[in-house]
Amino acid sequence: MFAGIWASAQKLPRRRDILAKMTLANDYFMKKWPDTGKEIVTNKTRPSNIWTRAVYYEGLIDLYKTDRQQRYYDYAVDWAEKHRWGMRSGIKTRNADDQCCGQTYIDLYLIDKKPERIHDIKLSIDSMVASSTVDDWNWIDALQMAMPVFAKLGVIYADNAYFEKMYQIYQFSKTQHGGNGLYNPTDHLWWRDKDFVPPYKEPNGKDCYWSRGNGWVVAALVRVLDIMPNDAPHRSEYLHMYRDMIQALGLLQRADGFWNVSLHDPNNYGGKELSGTALFTYGMAWGVNKGLLDRKTYLPIVAKAWNAMATEGVHPDGKLGYVQGTGKEPKDGQPVTYDSTPDFEDYGLGCFLLAGSEVYKLR
Repeated sequence: MFAGIWASAQKLPRRRDILAKMTLANDYFMKKWPDTGKEIVTNKTRPSNIWTRAVYYEGLIDLYKTDRQQRYYDYAVDWAEKHRWGMRSGIKTRNADDQCCGQTYIDLYLIDKKPERIHDIKLSIDSMVASSTVDDWNWIDALQMAMPVFAKLGVIYADNAYFEKMYQIYQFSKTQHGGNGLYNPTDHLWWRDKDFVPPYKEPNGKDCYWSRGNGWVVAALVRVLDIMPNDAPHRSEYLHMYRDMIQALGLLQRADGFWNVSLHDPNNYGGKELSGTALFTYGMAWGVNKGLLDRKTYLPIVAKAWNAMATEGVHPDGKLGYVQGTGKEPKDGQPVTYDSTPDFEDYGLGCFLLAGSEVYKLR
């Protein structure tokens, strides 16, 4: 029995209330960052087209599709123009984190097909397609950062080479990295990278499955499946993986609607965590909307998760609480509390907007 059904069923808020929460959280961020090109300063200075900000813009584009306010589109275009539609490390990069901004560049290209919007990201991916290397994604976050870029280009140019290369790199991550792959077909969850494959264990003796890391994989699958045509190569693999992961994750929801940072050890930095919760909510809501998941089973899980985030995670001014800072395991970015501020405030918001945009469609 799924954790989300043990408790009394919750209802989704009205659409206008879901949108109001997204708007509030997004307005907080846009007011805090009026200059889209301003460098991000934490432990060091970084340009604002890194993966953390790119994930935010993924969410903003989905918010724009939900509520077509011109200011959202203008904010995204201004960001891309400040970076000349380029990547932090240039067109020769194979780094998925640096390619993540390409997802928004391509989405903006599809709205207004100016060639400069797609030029650099296409060259970067084309160089990967033309090479024989397939071991680039040695951490599971990379799947979300880069796979949708390959899928979008495959559709735009009607070229299966993008789908084939994406599959080869994905498959190497799944079956080869870390010795035997980063995916555990028994638990239907992913180890974040080679540092966490067995014999590594959590304090309770179980495997370490990081919440947000698995959330990135879910988001990658959702975004790729949403883009690829039904007859695209290897679609069945992604769909099978998606369903297996969602079934496993449904069992792990906390009684309060959130997911822990450590999926199989609730006592290892246990507590509410919004970014992983948002990504799982996004994945499940999308599946219900597409008719891929049983509505009676998953709608209560989604409603409980969204209500938890919206009522307990959003401050009156729109700041998001319970967002784990950057890292790759439960201990990183701690403590995670209502009042804590992660080292980057952008990606958590992006995840929240992705979730809200899908939850908004549910009825």
